[in-house]
Amino acid sequence: MPKIKKAIVAVAGSGTRFLPATKTMPKEMLPIIDKPIIQLVAEELVEAGIEDIILVTKWDKKPLEDHFDNNWALADELKKAGKLKFLERIERISTMANFVYVRQKGPYGNGTPVLSAASLVENQPFIYVWGDDLVRSKVSFTKQLIDSYQKHGRLMIGVQKVPKEVVNRFGIVKLRNNTMEIEDIVEKPSIDKAPSQLADFGRMILNQDIIDILRNTPLGKDNELWIVDALRSYVKSGGVLLAKEVEDGEWLTTGDPLNYLKAVIKYALDRKDIGKDLKDFIISTQKN
Repeated sequence: MPKIKKAIVAVAGSGTRFLPATKTMPKEMLPIIDKPIIQLVAEELVEAGIEDIILVTKWDKKPLEDHFDNNWALADELKKAGKLKFLERIERISTMANFVYVRQKGPYGNGTPVLSAASLVENQPFIYVWGDDLVRSKVSFTKQLIDSYQKHGRLMIGVQKVPKEVVNRFGIVKLRNNTMEIEDIVEKPSIDKAPSQLADFGRMILNQDIIDILRNTPLGKDNELWIVDALRSYVKSGGVLLAKEVEDGEWLTTGDPLNYLKAVIKYALDRKDIGKDLKDFIISTQKN
């Protein structure tokens, strides 16, 4: 199978759930302790062998673009101060991959970023990512996806089992005959009619077939262009789409304040330098 070296990352959202914090700062730049969300996403992609990270942005995302650029003044300041550990950290950010920025054009919706960057991934498989979805796992989930793609040669989408009582909040996949082949994706089904407990999320391997379908996909719910509508059309026309569960890890959405805070805490508890102290603090607050 052809190697996957490119990723499209959707980062054109406004982050309205985090206002006023996101009034002048992109939601994807909110910190997970000492790294912004988008840097953790990029590191996952790089660990999987992605070389070109295409960020689909809009006019107010300049801080995000600056984050992946060189900061000569800061580097010089750190070097003179002998803070070489911090110098190494910031220098790696701009060199970990080739960062490409494309302005989103077209209708609102999570299918539009793919069309905005289509010319950069023409006729080749690529990773498509939501810029505010994290996957905390021992092995990069993007690498898990790519390894599975190399084995099966099929397009696929990341899924995670969610509690039955919340299936009505997500797109839920319907699997075919006890396999991981997707028969359909049902958006926010009622709890009693959900075809499974596997929710799809922002990690997927797509190709030119999906781009071509998207170009002819009518606007859907809320007059938006939905990637799931293109995926459903792909499956209905005979295309094979697989569901890939996270191994040794979990998907963490940061799209709202509560889940963002949960993600911060989970990443913090993993840290050797602060994890134990944070755990002790949480326990002490429960006693009080």
